[in-house]
Amino acid sequence: MTVPELFGDPDQWPDQDLIAITGVLGPQLVLTALHEGVFPMPIADDEVPPQLQGAMAWWSPMRRGVLLPGHLKVARSLRKTTKHQTTTVDRAFDEVIARCADPDRPNAWIDGRVIDSYGYLHRRGWAHSVETWDDKGRLVGGLYGVNVGGLFSGESMFHDPQHGRDASKTALLRLVCELGEGLLDVQWSTPHLASLGVTEVDRSEYLDLLERALDRPAPQWTSPDDPAWNGAQLLDRLEDMSA
Repeated sequence: MTVPELFGDPDQWPDQDLIAITGVLGPQLVLTALHEGVFPMPIADDEVPPQLQGAMAWWSPMRRGVLLPGHLKVARSLRKTTKHQTTTVDRAFDEVIARCADPDRPNAWIDGRVIDSYGYLHRRGWAHSVETWDDKGRLVGGLYGVNVGGLFSGESMFHDPQHGRDASKTALLRLVCELGEGLLDVQWSTPHLASLGVTEVDRSEYLDLLERALDRPAPQWTSPDDPAWNGAQLLDRLEDMSA
């Protein structure tokens, strides 16, 4: 018997990025949605009628931002910056998501429900963070997201504007090393991400890529107890991957 999809037949989804609104959010719902090419992101209360304030919106962009294996671009300026930074995995998940959720950031959207759900997924090995540190040991950048099979669904990233130039980009370089041949879903592309090789695909193509990615085994994530990688190590590993 075929199990019905939670969000229904993609052919019946509206021709817009927003496909559903619910009153709940939970970790199992997040995992189920990712398997169907859907992710949660709240809508600001001032953008919806009163009866929908506090609801959770679910998205599947018509044009999806992805970084395909082998498509990473590392500019010369980024190489120079990366050499002065170190990276770790899963060493400071709670701090990374808190920094991403900073309400003073433009277009801040991460609320307590999101923090609780992804924190739960992290504690059970589904959600991961990558951290970037400067030469004084300060957390200056990072990202977090969820890994299912060969897919990593990137949720958010940050950098310290004073001490962490390009630190979120450095975190993404480390993420690419961790994923190997995996598919990186960044949801929506931006000029910042496009400079790293992110491209856009239409929804139907993304769902095809997703199906293949979910059939791949999950990568072996580096332990948070392992030594940090310095910038030279990170760049060397990227070179080895592209050889």
